[in-house]
Amino acid sequence: MDELRSRRVAESMREELSELIRFESADPRLAQVEVIEVIVSPDMRRADVLVTLPPAEADRLQTLQGLDAARHFLRRKLMQRMDLFRMPELRFRPGAVAAGDAPLDRLLRRVRRGRPRP
Repeated sequence: MDELRSRRVAESMREELSELIRFESADPRLAQVEVIEVIVSPDMRRADVLVTLPPAEADRLQTLQGLDAARHFLRRKLMQRMDLFRMPELRFRPGAVAAGDAPLDRLLRRVRRGRPRP
């Protein structure tokens, strides 16, 4: 697949997954999850989703279990929102551990998502 198209699909998936996890997921284990990046394989069969995880080890494990449980729901919602011939299988990987984010960083993330909160 074309590299430019692959990057566009990955960025689109990142935005949609962020929206789905933040606003449509009812699982409390996913409350602290932020999608950092999506890496799509060249054949569009797999997508590695890099996410931030909470700093506590027990919370990290629960968050990964919650993401694994929500994987099929998220993929189905992505299929409805995106017009792709083949929707890749989602694999969630830890990308970074949230360590007391600065308030400015949180505000910038909210602005990037387009939904600032009061």
